[in-house]
Amino acid sequence: MLKIYNTLHRKKEIFKPINPKKINIYICGVTPYDFCHIGHGRTFIIFDMIIRYFKHIGYEVNYIRNITDIDDKIINQAILNKKTIFTLTNDMIKAMNKDFKLLNLILPNFEPKVTECITEIINFIKKLIKKNHAYIAKNGDVMFNIKTYKNYGCLSHQKINYLKLNTRINVSSKVNCEDFVLWKYDASNQTFNFKSPWGYGRPGWHIECSAMSYKYFGKKFDIHGGGSDLIFPHHENEIAQSVCAYDSESYPNYWIHSGMVMLNSVKMSKSLGNVFILKNILKKYDSETIRYFALSSHYRKPINCTLKSFDQAESALRHLYKALNNTHEIEDNTNYTKEYDISFCNAMNNDFNTPKAYSILFKIAQKINFYKKNRKDKIVNLLATKLRKLGNILGLLNNDSSYFLNKKTPTISTIELDQINELIIIRNNARKEKNWILADKIRERLKKMDILIEDTLKGSFFKKKHK
Repeated sequence: MLKIYNTLHRKKEIFKPINPKKINIYICGVTPYDFCHIGHGRTFIIFDMIIRYFKHIGYEVNYIRNITDIDDKIINQAILNKKTIFTLTNDMIKAMNKDFKLLNLILPNFEPKVTECITEIINFIKKLIKKNHAYIAKNGDVMFNIKTYKNYGCLSHQKINYLKLNTRINVSSKVNCEDFVLWKYDASNQTFNFKSPWGYGRPGWHIECSAMSYKYFGKKFDIHGGGSDLIFPHHENEIAQSVCAYDSESYPNYWIHSGMVMLNSVKMSKSLGNVFILKNILKKYDSETIRYFALSSHYRKPINCTLKSFDQAESALRHLYKALNNTHEIEDNTNYTKEYDISFCNAMNNDFNTPKAYSILFKIAQKINFYKKNRKDKIVNLLATKLRKLGNILGLLNNDSSYFLNKKTPTISTIELDQINELIIIRNNARKEKNWILADKIRERLKKMDILIEDTLKGSFFKKKHK
């Protein structure tokens, strides 16, 4: 029985999906004004893990992750770099996709951009104005009147009288000091803005997710997620405007928030200059090492990040891969390893407790090493099959063990890796369609690139041939 910590109620709750077979999940994505950092990496690895586990226990997952491709930060960065907004965001989105592909993140079903949803956002704002939840301020901005929503503060558990004011907005133009922008009026430069019933401007930050989630899911859906830094004001404001627009009692049923990444025990911040850029980390460490690190602490807790953290993660993975070395997968018709399935699922069903799940993996590895010494080959292979299967649920242990153990630094360039992954996808599709001629041609092409393919029950694995 899966229990999830619901930020809205501050407690673990039994997960009850709206549809018994399908889950709708919306995750706040990136604002592409700069390269992704390890904080982005951890957040999306966490939700990738959650989605993988949902799929493992039998759910179909409809996953939406948005892109905020118009924002003051984007405008300022575009001006600073003498680029158009489209050029800047397009470059950063390409870089993001490259990073996320290397991290082996499951692609969302839809990845809407704000600039592609302006009509939906305008229609959403119209509803709020019509129901007297929004008004046009003296400076032309369209504002949400938070006094019209009696439960404001329900997610962050703050009282309205104690909220921090948004000092960037002229307080004198608002009815209440705490009101927030739905549409930012700006007729100064139509290059950055969009036509609306209230003049040229652009959406406020919070309205986009309400409009996008409604577009794909309707009034109600299962899970909304993001980093804990989004609880207030972003997600708090989402709840207010969505509930008011559609007179619904709630918005998503469950709110899931991931903990922050700390760098050397200090909160990571671009303004402080203490960020680890993801693409730079991926040059030094492989994606599984970064994933292992990201999931080594419970997802709701902050995690301290140093280069030593990645070295420790790599060392832990090497221990697991050593156990897998010189083993092969076999089917377990005896339920010999079932106890590990139960223990693993108990850990994951307790609010996705990955540190506990890791401990199960290491127990199996310990057993494998014990039976290797006693030359119990069948038991070794049964346990190794289980170890890889459970690791795969977390997105780990996808490599060939000899490849992982023999490398000290990544020996495959990013360009090569992109080509290899594309060829393997084509080959896997060819094998599914029993197009053996094409599959063999691709194997030979990879062989010429010094890439060896191993086909297993769980998929195809590759390693670089050592010369």
